Amino acid sequence: MQLSNTPVDAVTIAGHPIFVKRDDLLHPAFSGNKARKFAYFLEQPYQQINRLVGYGSPQANSLYSMAVLAQMRGWQLDFYVDHIAKQILEHPAGNYAAAIAHGANVIDLSQLPDRQDLSTREYIEQKLLGENDILFIPEGGRCEYAEYGLFQLAREIVHWKQQQPFSNLNVFLPSGTGTTALFLNRSFAQLDNSIRVLTCAVVGGDDYLKLQFEELSNDCNDHPHIVSAPKRYHFGKLYREFYQHWHELNQSGIEFELLYDPLGWMMCKQYLQQHGDEPMLYLHQGGLLGNETMLPRYKRKFGEI
Repeated sequence: MQLSNTPVDAVTIAGHPIFVKRDDLLHPAFSGNKARKFAYFLEQPYQQINRLVGYGSPQANSLYSMAVLAQMRGWQLDFYVDHIAKQILEHPAGNYAAAIAHGANVIDLSQLPDRQDLSTREYIEQKLLGENDILFIPEGGRCEYAEYGLFQLAREIVHWKQQQPFSNLNVFLPSGTGTTALFLNRSFAQLDNSIRVLTCAVVGGDDYLKLQFEELSNDCNDHPHIVSAPKRYHFGKLYREFYQHWHELNQSGIEFELLYDPLGWMMCKQYLQQHGDEPMLYLHQGGLLGNETMLPRYKRKFGEI
């Protein structure tokens, strides 16, 4: 099971030479940032744990990865969601279907009589966290333990850069909670301060992402540089330009995912148009299993491109 030491490929996107760190080639159960974020939980003994608890979307990459993590460790996964759409229940696919196949117990909070208008996280914190045999991983692996695996990723990138002819490097990745971007940026400050992290907000806007950074670290030196989108895109909504960019990206010979990468590459190219002489490494975080559900939605709305 490969969970580290991925290669770097050189591609040309819209006339720009860009390097791609191929974390999509990690084991698909922990594709991309979940292998890095969950490395700590894979390696620690946790002798008293019997149950893994998480929450998020029923199609989240983290759901599938947590299901495999729990199965490997001999734990039960209880994954709480706000609700499960009828379409998902009747036609399981993607991360949800894969997680169920690995023994995940996906719990629909909208069906529980004791919810009491609590959010998913509030329900877990108030109803479950007093039990000693539970390991709780926040949504998407957003916690301080993620730094363990992301420091390893930073070391891989530093080692690769040392073999290149350039003296500085930008690393670009799209962000949800910003966990990967922030801990990478902090790691580079320790290992090689000629490398800096650029990112863009995919979930929420720039202000939301800044708040996520501040909750993880109140040291502004840890915070990556945010490349602002020209307009607000709503997370999970289908946009024709995302679909077109995804097809363009795949012509590079590398398949990308449809939820984060289209906006990530749009903002990466926007930055390169202004700073084209700076070497750029794009972090491909994987998540390709999500295309099983996203691509049919795009085809139904926009047809084939």
